[in-house]
Amino acid sequence: MKFGKVAQPELIDFTLPKTNDKTVELLNNLKDQRSEELSVYVGCAKWNKTDLKGFYPKGTKDELAYYSKQFNCIELNATFYRQFPPEQFEKWRNKTPQGFKFFPKLTQEISHWKRLEGVSDAVNYYLEAASKLEEKLGTIFLQLHANFSPKNFDRLQNFVISWPKDVSLSVECRHTDWFTDPNISQEFYQLLEENNIANTLVDTAGRRDMLHMRLTNNEAFIRYVGANHKSDYDRLDDWVSRLKEWIALGLRNIHFFVHQNLEVESPLLATYFIEKLNKELNLSLTIPNEEKQQSLF
Repeated sequence: MKFGKVAQPELIDFTLPKTNDKTVELLNNLKDQRSEELSVYVGCAKWNKTDLKGFYPKGTKDELAYYSKQFNCIELNATFYRQFPPEQFEKWRNKTPQGFKFFPKLTQEISHWKRLEGVSDAVNYYLEAASKLEEKLGTIFLQLHANFSPKNFDRLQNFVISWPKDVSLSVECRHTDWFTDPNISQEFYQLLEENNIANTLVDTAGRRDMLHMRLTNNEAFIRYVGANHKSDYDRLDDWVSRLKEWIALGLRNIHFFVHQNLEVESPLLATYFIEKLNKELNLSLTIPNEEKQQSLF
């Protein structure tokens, strides 16, 4: 994922902003959910061998079947480019083990071409198809075009209000005006919070404004984009500390997806992150097979 890519990542201040005060308030108000079991999913964005060179053992014939035994989830970006039929979702479900989850992106027809207007038929078809994942369907996420500005707030509002309440959704806005104007930001966050929609957090070098640290429900949906630089590992250490802080406040659902400008390194970073989480949070997430992996830094 090249979004937010910069030529000299060593010049970027990667310090995580402090937790938004409203996030603290939100989590404190969810005290009744603190008894729920902590749910943590960490994975990459793709499973194909072309992107993840060196990750698969020689002779691997089914990439998804192998990948799903190493990680407990996938951020399913393939669904952004076209509508897949129900049969395809069913095949994906049947290839993966119990406990694995898919977090699919809504199609560009919905988010980019039609820009959330007149999309009822497309959304209904997508949801019907994705439902074939059954218990393996995680949060669906909507990524809006970078030129989808707050001038289109009514479209987003109508979409969010009409979204089925029994299907988890996360929203990612990219236009800078969603984050630079406090009044607009507050209206946006309130819309998501009132409808139990997650607010996607994006940690990428060139767009630090999208690291708003504002949760809108009991889910941290985080898209981490490494810069193919040695600082990537220190940044992940900081995320472990931040998630530990949020868990203490009451956070119970963590969905963390590792991207890279060059995706070949994503499994390395994700593996490192899982090891840290297991140690610091006393988890027992599967450690991906490192036989074919080696640190590049």
